[in-house]
Amino acid sequence: MKNIIETKKLCKTFSNGGVQQHVLKNVDLEIYEGDFTVIMGASGAGKSTLLYSLSGMDKPTLGSVSFCGTEITKMNTDELAVFRRSNCGFVFQQVYLVESMSVLDNLMAAGLLVYRDKKTLARKAGELLKSVNIDESLWHKFPSQISGGEAQRVGIARALVNDPKLVFADEPTGALNSHTGKAVLDTLTKFNEKGQSIVMVTHDITSARRGNRILYVKDGEIAGECNLGQYVTGDKERHQKLNDFLAKMGW
Repeated sequence: MKNIIETKKLCKTFSNGGVQQHVLKNVDLEIYEGDFTVIMGASGAGKSTLLYSLSGMDKPTLGSVSFCGTEITKMNTDELAVFRRSNCGFVFQQVYLVESMSVLDNLMAAGLLVYRDKKTLARKAGELLKSVNIDESLWHKFPSQISGGEAQRVGIARALVNDPKLVFADEPTGALNSHTGKAVLDTLTKFNEKGQSIVMVTHDITSARRGNRILYVKDGEIAGECNLGQYVTGDKERHQKLNDFLAKMGW
């Protein structure tokens, strides 16, 4: 399979009161095109730090991250901003929609960083909102006027508006109840089935089952990997395989 990301000897160290905390330790990793990769591990294991390092949102202390053959760890802050704008989409636990903008304008604002033709962008934004099941009656409402699940689905649409090579999701269902969380997971799964590459950090086993590749981070290292194959609703063998893997990892 073609890789999108390759890391070599990736390290991240923080200084806390003069004490060095080694959050990532010599991580060698490849992220493949078309995969729904899930990163799991205990709190403080380095999951989110790894996600931010892979996406160029954080600079590693040592090592390299190459994205489609380009080493992004050599880029400066401005270059990284341009890179992320064109190649990455982000979905967070907190949606971070701009409260003073309508649902549609939140997508337009993100898209105008790449698109020049507003009509083309507006058409694309509308298609994306429909694809994540946001009714047209909500497009001109403000984020505070829609539900949390709807807002997270708008966040997914915004993450996709610039046709990213990779979507990074950090605990996207963490602030949602099981019903609205399922709708968000269904949305991510649908786009992955269409070929969208996704990397998601989660503590939630239900969310993790949507991935085809599970990476378990422990003490800043990749401690193990589980390949589940394509997601199928109600696959009990998949559920058991993931549970067995997590038990082996000490979950």
